[in-house]
Amino acid sequence: MPPVVADWFAGKGWAPRRHQLDMLAAARRGRNALLVAATGAGKTLAGFLPSIIELAEAPAEGLHTLYVSPLKALAVDVQRNLLTPIEEMGLPIRVETRTGDTPSDRKARQRVRPPHMLLTTPESLSLLLSHEDSTLLFAGLRTIVIDEVHAFATGKRGDLLSLALARLQKLAPGLRRVALSATVSDPEAYQGWLAPHGDIETVELVLGDPGAEAEIAIMLPADERIPWSGHSGRWASENVMREIERHKTTLIFCNTRSLAELIFQDLWTVNEQHLPIGIHHGSLSIEARRKVEAAVAAGKLRALVCTASLDLGVDWGDVDLVIQMGAPKGSSRLLQRIGRANHRLDEPSEAILVPGNRFEYLEARAALDAIEEGELDPEIFRAGALDVLAQHIMAAACAAPFREEEMLDEVRSAAPYAGLSADLFRQVLGYIESGGYALRAYDRFRRLTREEGPEDGAIIWRVSHPRFIQQHRMNAGIIVDAPLLDVRFRNGRKLGTVEEYFGSTLSPGDTFFFAGLVLEVERIDGTDLLVQASSKSARIPTYMGARMAMSTNLADRVRAFLHDREQWRRFPDDVRDWLEVQDYRSTLPAPDQLLVETFPHEHRHYMVAYSFEGWNAHQSLGMLITRRMESAGLKPLGFVSNDYALACYGLEPIEDPAALFSPDILEDEFVEWVQGSNLLKRAFREVAVIGGLVERQHPGKRKSGKQVTFSTDLIYDVLRRYEPDHLLLRAAWEDARTRLTDVSRLARLLDRAQGTMIHVPLDRVSPMAVPVLVIVGREATATGLAEDALLIEAESLAETAMRKD
Repeated sequence: MPPVVADWFAGKGWAPRRHQLDMLAAARRGRNALLVAATGAGKTLAGFLPSIIELAEAPAEGLHTLYVSPLKALAVDVQRNLLTPIEEMGLPIRVETRTGDTPSDRKARQRVRPPHMLLTTPESLSLLLSHEDSTLLFAGLRTIVIDEVHAFATGKRGDLLSLALARLQKLAPGLRRVALSATVSDPEAYQGWLAPHGDIETVELVLGDPGAEAEIAIMLPADERIPWSGHSGRWASENVMREIERHKTTLIFCNTRSLAELIFQDLWTVNEQHLPIGIHHGSLSIEARRKVEAAVAAGKLRALVCTASLDLGVDWGDVDLVIQMGAPKGSSRLLQRIGRANHRLDEPSEAILVPGNRFEYLEARAALDAIEEGELDPEIFRAGALDVLAQHIMAAACAAPFREEEMLDEVRSAAPYAGLSADLFRQVLGYIESGGYALRAYDRFRRLTREEGPEDGAIIWRVSHPRFIQQHRMNAGIIVDAPLLDVRFRNGRKLGTVEEYFGSTLSPGDTFFFAGLVLEVERIDGTDLLVQASSKSARIPTYMGARMAMSTNLADRVRAFLHDREQWRRFPDDVRDWLEVQDYRSTLPAPDQLLVETFPHEHRHYMVAYSFEGWNAHQSLGMLITRRMESAGLKPLGFVSNDYALACYGLEPIEDPAALFSPDILEDEFVEWVQGSNLLKRAFREVAVIGGLVERQHPGKRKSGKQVTFSTDLIYDVLRRYEPDHLLLRAAWEDARTRLTDVSRLARLLDRAQGTMIHVPLDRVSPMAVPVLVIVGREATATGLAEDALLIEAESLAETAMRKD
């Protein structure tokens, strides 16, 4: 290291860690690198250290290093933490951020006089690449650092970033790629994703030393009686408040925004010492989020209730406890959240899990065992999405005309698109050229024009009209929010957003919790939901979208717990009693078996399947099975599910469950159901926006969610009728299969049903059926009255289920 950097380490009393020196050595050799190291191990510094040293040894103007983060907040946080060492070293290195929140005048100035280091997001990078001057801007780029790579590599944002990497490599052939992560279960897969042309040999794997093992506990009620129902851990509000009082700063993670609002209110109610507590989630305004982030960084908050909006990397040294409300859903996610505490490699992070019910206790125990054994959640890579490819090609065309063969070679160098056929690539180009066969008569879909090169006859593509360049830049992006309403006070102050469908359920005078406040609706004015503060009782906003499902490795561990009675001695008495009575009254399946119980309850006939394949897969299967029940004359009334079980109920007893679970359900009813439901329309709306078919914004105005939905529904109906094999319909179908219905886990469930199903007819509800049956009561109980009624119903059900007579 040059003296200025070595002296800085010495002045701090530090020595570089081994993995930081390994990253530096890889950079000296010009090698790409993937660093997998625990939170608190100095990953960010390891990623930037080679760039700092290069600029210290050979100062130069122009953009040297790009840092790409999945979160705007992370880019801002890294800038703060990076500027301090650079200033302390006295180096003339300029560091700036560029995200959707960056003022337009600064964005324009950055393209003319770029900083040495630019911190950005995949979407902002893609927009930069759409400018005519991107060739000059990136020509001298030496390094790109991708932080928290596990957070987006396997999804559509990863597809966009992979394509951007391919473009950058063409503009700057000597570019070095670096990726950082704390939780990667399959490093080789990530090396392949990071490498040009997927060549793993070009990416060095650097492993950090393991940090101190986290101290993780499961919170239990004082009487060790874990609730029968619920998934929030709300029973523990007073216990959680005591933990907040005992610690400097506590992060309280919730799996949904709705639950975060609810837990905040619960904690505020029992906050007898009036400690400062905040709330943070993705629907709050940026001003509200920045305010609480700054307050935590300054040590002014004792606790922050948050969601996945803070899963990643925000470095607050005084956080000394992380609490997970409800089930963890995955060992990797839990480790990521635990890593928010302490941020020091040699000291253990402290975390507490608060299970909401008995199944969640088993899931929490499974997560602790997985972490202890070093087992992380599996990561599933898939072929790149076509709507993302269409957006990227349009961005490249906005910068300059391109040759078709050269663009295909460039796209194939991105790992997700390595297998892209020339025919499918031409179909994507044809879609951008005309919108497709059914839409080609409309000029507004003719975004690209095809020409033959004057010299060699090569096919060249250029943007058809300058207005399409502006249209692309205003509408580009991968994250497609549900239609939103802005929540505002009468004076115009914005608090955040709620989804339009929730807003449509509100009338003037209704109240709801938001941003830690009780708000009363005054009126809806266009896309604004105007509110005033209130002290009335209130409801919680609900949000659409797929839920986080329990990971497959935790599901496998929970199934093993049921079968392995040696494990039961580790469980609280009431959990052990629950399993023992279940075994006595029904049975407990082996890990490869599917238990299905049937029984009467309150003049209905129930069928409960315990598959542990997650809420999304169970919701899909519930829709399919109730359709089969209807065809079989079983008079279904409905279904409910959680991550662990699916319960269908009707007026006639189900004598032969196996017939309902036959695998041809995925070939026949599944296709018919998805095509006839709103699932495909919802998926099409997303791919149409990402693929550039429908605009979200026009100059000077933004379309409302209803307008976007109306436009996409109209186009969807036209394409279904006149061009059913349209590129975007195929992309929507793929999204509906994989993301919205979790079809891979659905298939796994049906496979297990063949030959391993155990059907146990019972005369009444079983112990394991109680948690899912209570959901029927929840859906039938009016909001506000639900909690007490459900507690009474759960105890009554449990008493019936646990009787041995």
